[in-house]
Amino acid sequence: MKKQTYIWLVSLIPLLSSCSSETEKESKPINSIQLEHSILSLTKEATKLHVPWDLQYDRINDAILFSEIGGSIRRLDTKTKKVTLVDSLTDVYHQRTLGLLGMALYQPEKQQAYLYLSYTSKKDSLIFSNLYRYEYSPEGKLAHPKLLLQIPGNTGHNGSRVIVSTDQKVYWATGDAASDTFAQDSTSLNGKILRLNLDGSIPKDNPIANSYVYAWGFRNMQGLTHDEKGLIYTSEHGDAIEDEINLIQPLKNYGWPQIEGMIDTEKEKAIAKKSPRQEPIKSWTPVVAPSGMAYYGFGVIPEWQHSLLLATLKNQSLRILKLSADGQQIVDEKVLFKDQLGRLRSVLTLPNGDIYFCSSNRDWNPQKGFPKPDDDVIYRLRIADKATAPIIRPLAAASAKQVKSGQALYEAYCASCHKTDGKGLTNTFPPLANSSLVQGNPKDLLKVILQGLKDKKIGTIKYESAMPSFSFLKDEEIIEISNYIRSHFGNSASKINQQHLTSLR
Repeated sequence: MKKQTYIWLVSLIPLLSSCSSETEKESKPINSIQLEHSILSLTKEATKLHVPWDLQYDRINDAILFSEIGGSIRRLDTKTKKVTLVDSLTDVYHQRTLGLLGMALYQPEKQQAYLYLSYTSKKDSLIFSNLYRYEYSPEGKLAHPKLLLQIPGNTGHNGSRVIVSTDQKVYWATGDAASDTFAQDSTSLNGKILRLNLDGSIPKDNPIANSYVYAWGFRNMQGLTHDEKGLIYTSEHGDAIEDEINLIQPLKNYGWPQIEGMIDTEKEKAIAKKSPRQEPIKSWTPVVAPSGMAYYGFGVIPEWQHSLLLATLKNQSLRILKLSADGQQIVDEKVLFKDQLGRLRSVLTLPNGDIYFCSSNRDWNPQKGFPKPDDDVIYRLRIADKATAPIIRPLAAASAKQVKSGQALYEAYCASCHKTDGKGLTNTFPPLANSSLVQGNPKDLLKVILQGLKDKKIGTIKYESAMPSFSFLKDEEIIEISNYIRSHFGNSASKINQQHLTSLR
């Protein structure tokens, strides 16, 4: 009997060792982040993904649930680092920024869990944005999809993030579907924060009776989160200027498209005087293309407690936005990983204080040097005892006033679309390299810069993305950018001067 027991124990040792090694599997840090008092480690937790768009924490299975824009929902086991497919949605319409977007995982104690999904679909020539609810089993399986809302979509500006806040209500951030009228129409569901019951019905205490509309006047929100008190924050793409962070309040009008960002022009002040508009608590010009956002309320990283963590696409960074004690203002901003990891899409905080975020380098608009062979990646930031990898530090946010030269202005306002080499993006952003428009009559180029391009057509080629007006730039800045473009990327044209510009202003 003793011999049999010994043999059984010996045979069990490899199995136990295997389980132990899986449980304790740790990734090698690629950076150590030195804060004022704390040290964090940065690790790659999953690689070679296909444009992860939203990250959610499955507390039952201790896993990261994530959407991929093409329609897949996958799960990353935080211990073993194994990635498995949960489901693949066949009716997702994916093109450029369209596809499977925001998610919200709701897991109440001893009750049915739900996964809320936002994605675009297409029927004939019509595009839609959809909000679905799936039942989510303790084993992490999806079942019984229910369409809660379907609204008009477009080839861009479909939003869209989803959260379940502390009031047990679903909030859906919708895009304006590239319409000039939807955001200011309170009867439309586009360009809004919508508020729903868990079953998709209209809450009785919504600010407009029998309406999902909670707040309006938005362009294209890419981030949505809440703090422990239920304060709701969004990040939003501006047009050419003033990307925004907004503190969402019921029945407030956030201005778009009549007002962009701060109410700081005479025209905007006149509009706001007749009809009150809500200003953002933070705005950026030049724009940073803010994307996913999470609230960090833990003392594990004390320097970041009570902050918004913001992923950015154009600026390719993770930003730490320190909130005031009442959560009404942003009082400090630090920048991490600028131009190091590429476009960052979503960020998530876990109850143990860990932070997960993901890159978006295989999407429609890759930046210089990306994608890397292991893109896209889910990263983790975790508190550490000591630095075990090359040290980096958060940087103070740069002031827009520091931008002076033609090259610096081009990189700030133009390069994310037209690229650093001026070659643009096929059928999306026109090339500036060897361009007849750029090298031709100075006034033709200046008109485009001042007025933008709404018909999206240059010569015989129709481009998918419109160009906004850059008339907000100072005369000297427009001249600097114009002359930089006309003397680079294979272009060789005469210099533009103040006289050319004055006649068009």
